[in-house]
Amino acid sequence: MGQAALVAANEAPLLRVDGFVKRYGRRSAVAGITLEVKRGEIYGLIGPDGAGKSSLMKAVAGVLSFDAGSVEVFGTRLDSEAAAETVKDRLGFMPQGLGLNLYPELSIEENIDFFARLRLVPAAALAARKERLLAITRLAQFRGRPMKHLSGGMKQKLALVCTLIHEPELIVLDEPTTGVDPVSRRDFWLILSEILHEHGATALVSTAYMDEASRFHRLALMLDGRVLAEGRPQDLRRRVPGVALQLRAERQPEALARLRAAFAQVQALGAWIHVFAQGRNAAAAEREMRAALADIAPVELFSAEPELEDVFIALLRQQEAEPGGAPAAVQRPSPISTPALAGAAIEARGLTRDFGNFRAVDRVSFSVRPGEIFGLLGANGAGKTTCIKMLTGILPPSGGEGNVGGVDMRRAGRAIKQRIGYVSQAFSLYTDLTVVENVRLFAGIYGLGRRETGERLAWTIDNGGLGGFEDQTAGSLPMGLRQRLALGCALVHRPQVLFLDEPTSGVDPVGRRQFWEILFQLSRAEGVAILITTHYMTEAEHCDRLALMYAGGIVADAAPAELKRRVAEEAGSLLEIGASPVLPALALLRGAGFVDAALFGENIHLLAPDPDATAARLRELLTRAGMAVAHIGRRPLSMEDVFVHYVTLLERGGAMR
Repeated sequence: MGQAALVAANEAPLLRVDGFVKRYGRRSAVAGITLEVKRGEIYGLIGPDGAGKSSLMKAVAGVLSFDAGSVEVFGTRLDSEAAAETVKDRLGFMPQGLGLNLYPELSIEENIDFFARLRLVPAAALAARKERLLAITRLAQFRGRPMKHLSGGMKQKLALVCTLIHEPELIVLDEPTTGVDPVSRRDFWLILSEILHEHGATALVSTAYMDEASRFHRLALMLDGRVLAEGRPQDLRRRVPGVALQLRAERQPEALARLRAAFAQVQALGAWIHVFAQGRNAAAAEREMRAALADIAPVELFSAEPELEDVFIALLRQQEAEPGGAPAAVQRPSPISTPALAGAAIEARGLTRDFGNFRAVDRVSFSVRPGEIFGLLGANGAGKTTCIKMLTGILPPSGGEGNVGGVDMRRAGRAIKQRIGYVSQAFSLYTDLTVVENVRLFAGIYGLGRRETGERLAWTIDNGGLGGFEDQTAGSLPMGLRQRLALGCALVHRPQVLFLDEPTSGVDPVGRRQFWEILFQLSRAEGVAILITTHYMTEAEHCDRLALMYAGGIVADAAPAELKRRVAEEAGSLLEIGASPVLPALALLRGAGFVDAALFGENIHLLAPDPDATAARLRELLTRAGMAVAHIGRRPLSMEDVFVHYVTLLERGGAMR
C-alpha cells in the first residue's frame, strides 16, 4: 500500500452506521441512526434506557441483526453472520450489567484465563498482558477472589480486563459505569484512556450519566431511537448558548413559581434554584432574574457555564420532543393521613445488618425531619437498600434500632406500612394492568373507600402527568412515566414518610427533573419526609441533607453545600488543567507529588490548598517538560469530588471529621 493510500486508510472512519433501524415486533427501538466513529477516539452514546443505545452497540459487535440501513466495521459490511465473524477477533464487547459477561464461581484470574483461551491469546503473550492489566486495575492482590464476592466497581474492572485481553482494535462498552462508585468510575476512565493511547484502539461507549459527556471526544445525544444532536461536548454547548444561574432565596416555593414564569428551565436543587437562561449572557440573565423575583432578594447567586443536561433539555424543547406529559405542580394539597410529627420522621440509631460473616450495614445512624429530602448516596453494595429494608420492616436488623413515623420499626410492622410509601429499586407495579387499574389496586390494598380512591386516582393522574395514558398498561409506558405511576401508587394512602430506592435509574433528564419537582412539592407543600437512595452524584444537589455511604458505613452527613465547604477547607480548591498530551501530563504531575490528580475528559483535576501558587508550579512543570498548557483555572467542587475525597481518605486510613 502506498503512502497516500495508507494515510487515507488511517483517516477513514473505523465505524460507519447509515440509516440503522431495529424493530422488536411492532416497536421501533432505533429509527434511522447515521453516525461515524474515527480511529483512536472515544465516541459516546448518551441517553436513557430505551433510547436505542444497546441495540446499536450489539449490532456493531455483530451479535444482533437489524431491519434496515447498514453497519460497516473495519470496512466490512455486517450484513450476515459470516461477515460478523470476520471482524470479531478485532472487537471487544462488554455488555450492560455489573459483570454479566463473567462467571461468578470463577476467580478473577480464572475468568481472565478463560477469556484468553476463548480469544486464542498465545500463552507467551498472556502472562505479560494479564500482569499489566491486573496492575493497572489494582486487582492483582485479589486475583484468587471469586467474581461473585467482588464489589460493583471491581466487577466492571474485571469485565474490562476480560474484554481487552486479546488487545482489540475496537472496544464496545455498554453502560460500563452504571452502578459503579465514583472512585471506580474515575479509575475506569483512566484505565480506558491509557489503553487506547498506548494501543491506538477506538472505543464506542454508552452511558446514562449526562456528566460523563466530558469524557468523550465526540458524542451523540439519543432519545427514543434517534439522535438529537452529535458532536464534541463544547460544540453541543455552543448550539444552545446561554448561562446557568444558581441562587438561594427566601420563600423558595414562591421564588420558583416567579422564575418559571420568566425562564423555560428552572429546577429546585435542595435549598438552591438552578436556572438555565437560554440565549442570555450573565448580566442580562441576572437582570431578568431579579425583575422576575421582584421583592424576593437572592441570598446567594452564582453564574456558570450550562450543564450538558441543560443543553439536552433545550434541544428537546426545540424539536418538540419532550417525552411524556409534564407533571403539574401539586395543585391540590393532599394532607398526610395522620397528624404531623413533632420529632424526627425517620431515625436510625446504630443500625447493623450481617449476612453470615459479611456486614452489609455497619452501625448507621441518621435522622430525617418532616418535610426534609434526605439522600443516601453510594454505589451498589454500599448498604443503601439494606438500610431501607430494615427501616421499612422488610429485614430485621442484626443490631441497633430505629423509628419511622413515630413508631418502633421492630415492633410495629403494620403501623409502619400504613405510615410509609415505598418505591423499590426494581419496578414494582403490575405491568399487565393499566395505569388506572394499578392505582385502584393499591388503593384497595390500603383500604381506601370508593370516594377517596377516586380522589387519589385524580391526584395521581394530575400530578404525575399521566393524563392521556390512563388506559395504557404500566409495562408499555416510558420509564419516566412508569416511575411517576409507581410514586403515585406509593402515595395513594397519603403517608407521612416516603422511601425511594434509586427511583430515577434509567430515566431521561426531562423525566428525572419532573420526578424531582413532584418530590420537592411533596416535601415543601405537604411536609412529607423523603429518604432517597441514588448513585447519581448530580442528584445529591436536590437533597436538603446527605449521608455518603461506603462499605456499609456513613462517610459523612451534612447539607451538600456544607460537605463541599468541608472538603475545600480540608483539601483546597479544585483546579482544572488543560494540557496536552493529557496522559503524559497526568503521569508527570503524579510523579511530581500530585498523587490525587485525576483525568476528567481531556482535562486534569486536582485539589490544591493554595490554588494560585499551585497553578504557577503546575504551569512551570508542564512547560519545562515541553507540554502545551491551554488553561489552568479554578472549578466549583461537585458532589463527585466530595465523594472521591472522602473515600480516598478512608482507603488510605486517614481520619475524618
